[in-house]
Amino acid sequence: MSEHELARIAAALERLAPAPGAAPDFSAADAFVWHTGPDRLDPVPEVNRVDLPLLVGIDRARDTLLANTLHFARGLPANNALLWGARGMGKSSLVKAVHAEVLRQGQALAIVELSREDLPSIGRLLAHLRAAPARRFLLFCDDLSFSHDDQHYKALKAVLDGGIEGRPQNVIFYATSNRRHLMPRDMIENERSTAISPSEAVEEKVSLSDRFGLWLGFHPCSQDEYLAMIRGYCAAHGVVVGEEELRAEAIEWQATRGARSGRVAWQFFTDLAARKGVSF
Repeated sequence: MSEHELARIAAALERLAPAPGAAPDFSAADAFVWHTGPDRLDPVPEVNRVDLPLLVGIDRARDTLLANTLHFARGLPANNALLWGARGMGKSSLVKAVHAEVLRQGQALAIVELSREDLPSIGRLLAHLRAAPARRFLLFCDDLSFSHDDQHYKALKAVLDGGIEGRPQNVIFYATSNRRHLMPRDMIENERSTAISPSEAVEEKVSLSDRFGLWLGFHPCSQDEYLAMIRGYCAAHGVVVGEEELRAEAIEWQATRGARSGRVAWQFFTDLAARKGVSF
């Protein structure tokens, strides 16, 4: 193949390649969602979140995460955080509520949501965030977990702790998961029973959660906490209901769901507000 033909092929490939994306405008909002294909950070004008005082029964986790986030927003040392535990107990709601509280206290902090499926692109995302040293970013991945054949966790390990570049100084990483070690127990047990070196096989995967300096556990709520959540929602949104009516209907609702959690409390309140003719 001649040099002229090679040049024509190179020119054709260059025309087919997508143009490089424009640099993100981080002044557009305080919240962004990372997308790939093509890479872009889409601003979120209004974040879907619950006010921090309405999150009941997670006081210790709330205070710890808020203090850690304020330290980071003020330029002080802070830890990456893993929020793990029971479904529907406010893990992701707490992250978003803490971000809002930090903004309310006058600290500049942007939240960037990254989906688990886009973890392989995290290096490209961090390059954008590193290029904006004047802003501080809370990188957030909701419902983070891995299956036995999932290699996405390797992209995250170096970012959390390791690698030459590591995590940029202006970025902190928070993740939520139903699993403390980010992978199912049967997968861990299977590694122990089938691997040539069981301890090494397990350690490679479990060590990912060790890279989070802050672990916050969430556990099923009591009935009193469940009812307190609903009362808080009623007070915040102006839903008037008698105590006996609320208690009887709320307990019946959670019995039909077979669980008590912040999510179940919100679902009951949504139904209650509709029946009372209150919109929010």
